Amino acid sequence: MATAAAETERRLPETMTAIDPEGPGGPDVLVPVTRPVPEPGPGEVLIRVHAAGVNRPDILQRLGLYPMPPGTTTIPGLEAAGEVVALGPGVSTLRIGDPVSALLIGGGYAEYAVAPEGQCLPVPPGMRFVEAAGLPETYFTVWSNLFETAGAKPGDSVLVHGGTSGIGVTAVDLCKLFGIDVYVTCGSGQKCAAAELVGATRAIDYNARDFAAEIRELTGGRGVDIVLDMVGGDYVPRNLVCLTEGGRHVSIAFQRGQRAEIDLGLVMRRRLVLTGSMLRPRDVAFKARIAAALREKVWPAFADGRLKARIDKTFPLAEAAAAHRHMEQGRHVGKIVLTVVE
Repeated sequence: MATAAAETERRLPETMTAIDPEGPGGPDVLVPVTRPVPEPGPGEVLIRVHAAGVNRPDILQRLGLYPMPPGTTTIPGLEAAGEVVALGPGVSTLRIGDPVSALLIGGGYAEYAVAPEGQCLPVPPGMRFVEAAGLPETYFTVWSNLFETAGAKPGDSVLVHGGTSGIGVTAVDLCKLFGIDVYVTCGSGQKCAAAELVGATRAIDYNARDFAAEIRELTGGRGVDIVLDMVGGDYVPRNLVCLTEGGRHVSIAFQRGQRAEIDLGLVMRRRLVLTGSMLRPRDVAFKARIAAALREKVWPAFADGRLKARIDKTFPLAEAAAAHRHMEQGRHVGKIVLTVVE
């Protein structure tokens, strides 16, 4: 195997096309440049990228607003799908040529990217690379926060903001898979209809209705067991009103600000739990454990058709700027993906 890997590495180019902005700015900073092909370190593989997912943190990184973990590549891109073309020392479960979908700490907007072995998942049978590229970031995030941290289980009810975002549709799909009622908020009636078509129990237009009052009404005054929040700011106290006794509030982003004023009396009376996390800074061992859980409990549902990838639109790598504009317009339903190899 070492010989095969070495032979493959010798055939690899020294440089690649990537999107690697010189500094922060608008979408126009996302232009193709030439960069060295990265080398996999111990426990890592090199992937020839066929497609890469676009995520909200990519936009924050482009704007200079995302705290990068030390040593992270400046090439954006938190997920990619492609074929393994080189193995670092100690890799034992993957082989040259394996089709994988990988969670990355960065580097997905390129022809080649490095990923830890434990953060790679097999491309589900019959799924195209362009579909598989949009899975890791949202599935790792929703599984770790909703099912592990918040302990979602069959019979629970959940409120998720941004119901047609990548996180939103993933949360809806996973909740449906495991018998959980899922309510979502969206910014228009059209997006609410799209979210319910995906499978949301009910979608609430936050521009037309008070979502906290609506949740209390929809649940007969009980409230939901969990709120998965990516909005933050003034949404947090309203989210807490939505929770039933013993409810859990999990923050994964703060698009409306990272500070909130809450009623501690409400927290105490209802025995609420407030927590949150960021996925990117977590260590490889944590992400590998999440990957193992997804492989066992979720990936079989792609193979038998209970789950499917939900892609809104694709753009060639050279049009990464257009992909970011599309995300910033907020009209997408599902994932936005960059295609690298057609």
